Amino acid sequence: MERTRRRIALVGAGSRAEMFLRAVTEDHADTAELVALADVNQSRMDTHNGWLKNPVPTYRATDLTTMLDRERVDELIVTSVDSTHAGHIVTALEAGCDVITEKPMTVDAASSDRILDAAERTGGRVRVAFNYRFNPVHEVVRTLLAGGEIGEIGSVHFEWLLDVRHGADYFRRWHREKANSGGLLVHKSGHHFDLVNWWLSAAPVEVFASGRLFFYGDQGQRHGYAREYDRAHGSDAARDDPFALDLAADPKLRALYLDAEAEDGYHRDRNVFAPGITIEDDLAVLVRYDTGATMSYHLTAYAPWEGYRLMVNGSRGRLELEVIESDHVSPQAAGLVKQGASPESGSVTLTIRPFWSPPYAIELQPVDRAGHGGADRRMTAVLLGGQTDPMRRSATARDGALALLTGLAANESLRTGLPVPTDEVTR
Repeated sequence: MERTRRRIALVGAGSRAEMFLRAVTEDHADTAELVALADVNQSRMDTHNGWLKNPVPTYRATDLTTMLDRERVDELIVTSVDSTHAGHIVTALEAGCDVITEKPMTVDAASSDRILDAAERTGGRVRVAFNYRFNPVHEVVRTLLAGGEIGEIGSVHFEWLLDVRHGADYFRRWHREKANSGGLLVHKSGHHFDLVNWWLSAAPVEVFASGRLFFYGDQGQRHGYAREYDRAHGSDAARDDPFALDLAADPKLRALYLDAEAEDGYHRDRNVFAPGITIEDDLAVLVRYDTGATMSYHLTAYAPWEGYRLMVNGSRGRLELEVIESDHVSPQAAGLVKQGASPESGSVTLTIRPFWSPPYAIELQPVDRAGHGGADRRMTAVLLGGQTDPMRRSATARDGALALLTGLAANESLRTGLPVPTDEVTR
């Protein structure tokens, strides 16, 4: 008997959609079938259809309800601008569909509550694509902590560095406006806050944050990096600027954005030092959890190297993780979007430092340099391929709301200068 394939549609035909479309149409074609695309831009949908072996019908995002009904969709994948997630998710749930959404689940408390209410009311399933849960190294950390390797957790120190290739990219595109993305504490740090929730089996109860726009935006004049152009394409001033993105040099980016911009006016290659940026690039956060543990967290979006350091202190010792994703950024690579493997060297070390005995290294699998350490393919195997998930890596709507909770409370703390109890932000 032939296995029934789930009918999948996707809304949001930007660059992140490619990973999901490949997973549906190639990696898991035995369990899933792509039946439609939706977006605000017809050119981008046509570009994706041109890359597919079997093109599918396309719909305007405003016609989402019609698409879900006409194409008999079982599950909707949401990869649109963050601020539009909630509307698409609720529409799909009310149409009787399940949902897979890119992180963050949404960008504000009201829309998070709307999603939770709709999921409860309809009985529909929402899963959030927190791919970092599926990184093998992060799975090892969870296993060690859950197994009591360092005892009861007292505190976490977490530093995340985005290099000037990757970090700058958030200041070129729609993420640069907090109304669209919630800022880096929601869009990017939500990954990290979710990891800590998952590692500690904990929920945040109070958050204090401090941060500013230190490097990008108008600050570029002060640091000597600013050049006079609005967007890179067609600008002489951007020609040798390592912070400029050359859309025409990348065939995929050219097709998805440069060739499509006449339709909606969206510029993917804005000057990272231009005025109008409303998100921060240097952020410090203190979090207290319902287990009593605390976390000190720092995100830097203008570092010379990319990676992160995690230190967890427990009643029996300390866990230390250092991940170097790129040890430097060359000027030639700085203006290119960081996708997949880095051309520079990287490494991972995981060490346990117990009381009363020497430290010891945890043996790890060889580093996978593609797709977030191999996490993307591992994640889609669970979300779309039906693989089992004994570690509960697949995040629910509730998990999405809890990750969002830390970022939203941190944003409110930035605004008020005060600690913010999370129960004041959302339910």
